[in-house]
Amino acid sequence: MEESGWRRSDAWIFVSLVIASGAGRHRRAASSRRPEGVRLADVLSTADHLNRSIPERHEVEAAVRRLLGAGLVSVTDGWFRITAEGERLWRSRPSAGLATTVDTVQGVLSRRHVPGSADWTLDEADHAAAVQEYVVRSLPRPRRSPEGHAGHE
Repeated sequence: MEESGWRRSDAWIFVSLVIASGAGRHRRAASSRRPEGVRLADVLSTADHLNRSIPERHEVEAAVRRLLGAGLVSVTDGWFRITAEGERLWRSRPSAGLATTVDTVQGVLSRRHVPGSADWTLDEADHAAAVQEYVVRSLPRPRRSPEGHAGHE
């Protein structure tokens, strides 16, 4: 049976997109952010930091479909953006600590918006590539001396 309300994973993906895009920064104008949005690897990275797990493909796909259908996010050519309506929702939510932000946003979504249903698909290969990009980016890099001569004095 299909759940009709907002899921926690919907709020998790939304909050991850807001934070990854910089839309959550207080006083930062929409015009000062990168207009193209953020890539999936950035959303997955932020989601992992929020929830200590990387969202599965089906979680991202279902959440984005519902958020797109509700007019809160947009996706164009692999770039994810918060819409003006999504930004209004984010800025008007009750203040909460980062640990409870996803739950707070889920409550706000439930009170103010009906989940939508947009036709959007996340290909397995695209999800796997974004996960790989995030994992490679997060690996520690070897330290180098300022001169670029590792081990030389």
